[in-house]
Amino acid sequence: MTVICGALLFSVLNAHAGTATYSAPLTEEEKALHVLNRLAYGPRPGDVDAVRKLGVKRYIAEQLAPDSIPLPIPLAEQLASLPTYQLSQGQLFQQYGPPSFPPNGATPEEKNKARQRANQEITPQTHQARLLQATESPRQLQEVMTEFWFNHFNVYEPKEWVRYWNAEYEKDTLRPNALGNFRQLLGSVAHHPAMLYYLDNWRSSGNNAPESKGQFKGLNENYGRELLELHTLGVNGGYTQADVIALAKILSGWTIDNKAMKDDPSQPAFVFAPRRHDSSDKVFLGQVIKGRTGPAGVQEGEQALDILAKQPATARFISTKLVQYFVSDKPDPALVDKLAQRFLSTNGDIKAVLQTLFDSQQFWARENYQTQFKTPYQFVVSALRASATPVNNIKPIDNVLNQLGQPLYGWLTPEGYKYSEEAWLNSDALLRRINFVTSLSNGKSPIAYGNPPSADIANAVPLNPQQLIQTLTPTFDQRSLTIINDAPANLQAGMILGGPAFMKR
Repeated sequence: MTVICGALLFSVLNAHAGTATYSAPLTEEEKALHVLNRLAYGPRPGDVDAVRKLGVKRYIAEQLAPDSIPLPIPLAEQLASLPTYQLSQGQLFQQYGPPSFPPNGATPEEKNKARQRANQEITPQTHQARLLQATESPRQLQEVMTEFWFNHFNVYEPKEWVRYWNAEYEKDTLRPNALGNFRQLLGSVAHHPAMLYYLDNWRSSGNNAPESKGQFKGLNENYGRELLELHTLGVNGGYTQADVIALAKILSGWTIDNKAMKDDPSQPAFVFAPRRHDSSDKVFLGQVIKGRTGPAGVQEGEQALDILAKQPATARFISTKLVQYFVSDKPDPALVDKLAQRFLSTNGDIKAVLQTLFDSQQFWARENYQTQFKTPYQFVVSALRASATPVNNIKPIDNVLNQLGQPLYGWLTPEGYKYSEEAWLNSDALLRRINFVTSLSNGKSPIAYGNPPSADIANAVPLNPQQLIQTLTPTFDQRSLTIINDAPANLQAGMILGGPAFMKR
């Protein structure tokens, strides 16, 4: 086994030493695999043939309209069976947050135990819901874009209260808007308690505001800075430190209403606190935003979000990231320009921008086919899909993603995970990938059967290498197939999922 792992590791590293390019257009079968690898997390058994018969254009059109694709009943039932996944912002806060904590007289141990409830109950269900939908949902582009936007608008799950709202943030803010309008998505994120808490805007107050005191004393620039640098304009988007300060003032008083949620869990977490708002006039990106007093002060923030969503720099920044995700680590400037123009002309219609991308010659060019190195998350999910492994136990998946450096919802800083080959291709990570799929190939993975394993494990059989090859065709060239078929039968499935071809998409 050690020899096989070493040979696989050597072959994967060699495969990335240089990549030949070809000018021949993709075949229909290659096109089907291409869209399944880019718009989805790779094929499940029968998917390549199904997409080829349906036609890639029709497949893309269906994926761009996810609500038209019914969720399988078993998947819907599995999601419905996760109690915390069904809770609102207020219910999550009331049942797991400070209102449910022991009184002040409780011991430190009792308080710590109360805090751990969220980690023990919410977190596993949050991860289960994400992984079930990534592996089982036929709305694959929606899942891909949900991950894309979570990474773009990253929040860090282990940061205290973020854990309460992480799943709800993804379920009710990111997923419904993943293929919608960018301004609407931007606003939904700005109002969400997970973001307000993660980047500290919930504490931010105008320096001279009447209720700028205690934990709410003073202006906090964190969210304003990341809103400019990471969410809209980009680091080279033309803003200044004065714009950061102005935006922080504009958004002062955008906070979380703990009392309302404590009294009534049906109430939303977001509230605008006028007595903590800086109501002076501001100059933001060269535009005067008139200061407003009272409840009308919230409109300053909405005006700023309107301005940001319409900036050419925002269109370019978002378009660049989309090209890097769907086409190449090194984005073609001409394609970025084309998408940015489409973004501006449609007022940030994400679906229209993606349609332009999927219609582009760069997306279908052979030099961009099977060239992107999978992130750990893409690799693990694609292996589960290709092997049709059901997600009945998320602990082994969490463990391998932790080992590979991409824990779910686990990036500490606001920029999110990188998608590039440079970030993920190294010998230690490759060996860990190979070990994961080697254990998956025996057919008795605790992912499918739990720990302790269910009685069904008695009927488990190893992965069928020929079925895997059929599922993933045309991933492999003839040389790779010969090497796989010449290997011992019990090692073939691991070689398929741990080989260089499967590492790419």
